[in-house]
Amino acid sequence: MDYCKEFLVEPGKRFKIDKADPAFVEPKLGKEEAARVIEANRERIADGHLRLYAARRQSLLIVLQGLDTAGKDSVVTHLFRSVSPLGCVATSFKLPSTEEQAHDFLWRAHKATPPRGFIAIFNRSYYEGVLVERVHDLIGKKELRRRYRQINDFERLLAETGTTIIKFFLHISPEEQLRRFKERLENPAKQWKISEADYKERDYWDDYMQAYEDALEECSTTSAPWYVIPSDHKWFRDLAASQIVADTFDQMHIAKPEPSVDLDKIRELYHQDAEHSGT
Repeated sequence: MDYCKEFLVEPGKRFKIDKADPAFVEPKLGKEEAARVIEANRERIADGHLRLYAARRQSLLIVLQGLDTAGKDSVVTHLFRSVSPLGCVATSFKLPSTEEQAHDFLWRAHKATPPRGFIAIFNRSYYEGVLVERVHDLIGKKELRRRYRQINDFERLLAETGTTIIKFFLHISPEEQLRRFKERLENPAKQWKISEADYKERDYWDDYMQAYEDALEECSTTSAPWYVIPSDHKWFRDLAASQIVADTFDQMHIAKPEPSVDLDKIRELYHQDAEHSGT
């Protein structure tokens, strides 16, 4: 299955979130086979990152959005565990600081975009400005439309200056979210993640789904596509996301740079040194 096509929010087309099944898994695919593919994808991602870091001509931005417990932290851990921390930076966007509130809503995100040779991972992102702020009536319809346009302009700027953008909406059901909340309550290792606000936000579930539906439809473009990843099953979530990232590296066609030194001269120096040291 081509996950890049299967889970793409097609640019310029209508998108209905209720048509996306959060519990979807590929038929006849088991966890063991998925684990092998995920590991292979991790190696492909690590190799792609190495070429990206060496060439220093392009960059990659990965945006992760989803309701609480969708697995944003886990995706970062599972997909990029083989990637060198050199050249890979993850940023978590919480409530904006006083300084950030004094600027436009894209300011703090632009500062964290990846320089050439780097991967940047956004755990939540500037899309909070058209999701949370919309749901809680902090912006009106006119400002919402303006922000959609500004996001598209911002992402176009990044794409035109060498940044490839992948955006994932980790889609879970309200039933699965509640099950994961229960797991957090019962697991001491995860209790630090518990927040009263997480439960209160469930009251706005339908509003969030409408906000996501509109944002994904308005802001999935050829240069910055959105993918809706079924996330009720963690193993399939990781499989689909890892496959899309690995395939994206292939599509970037990153070639390792040619050596900047005369290799024959370096070999000659090596042999001279080896002979001198008796090795």
